[in-house]
Amino acid sequence: MRAYDIILKKRNGNKLTKEEIAFFVNSYTRGDIPDYQISALLMAIYFQGMDDEETSFLTEAMMKSGEVYALASIPGKKIDKHSTGGVGDKVSIILAPLVASAGVAVPMMSGRGLGHTGGTLDKLESIPGFRTNLTKEEFISNLKKINVAMIGQSETIAPADKKFYALRDVTGTIES
Repeated sequence: MRAYDIILKKRNGNKLTKEEIAFFVNSYTRGDIPDYQISALLMAIYFQGMDDEETSFLTEAMMKSGEVYALASIPGKKIDKHSTGGVGDKVSIILAPLVASAGVAVPMMSGRGLGHTGGTLDKLESIPGFRTNLTKEEFISNLKKINVAMIGQSETIAPADKKFYALRDVTGTIES
């Protein structure tokens, strides 16, 4: 499989397979594909879009790029609300503790700022003493104690998402 062929396929408006998406995500995360080729693919996706199935494949590949926390020890339902961003986006900060107070576990992964606005993590870290760089044990402990925990992408948790997120911020592909 070649990155060049996948870029052309998406540029021409064709649907990517699960294997092609996983190849790109895994290769970029390992450092086998340079930023300029990922940037080209991101721009092709920006203009051509992704259907629901491609989006599902991308989400799965991002998730599997690092460690996946097993949350079976947390009783009941678990939900997350992911932000789409924006200057006025404060919903995650308000919604997570409200839902947690109703007894539903809210394990959240949030991001840094994109473009000109601070992300959920940036906003939370402006509170003195608030930490989002939790260990796995701290994250699960918070969920068990207070039903809510927020964490960001790292070298071990969704590292592909962290790399793609940063690249989208500087390539004009935030909205895709």
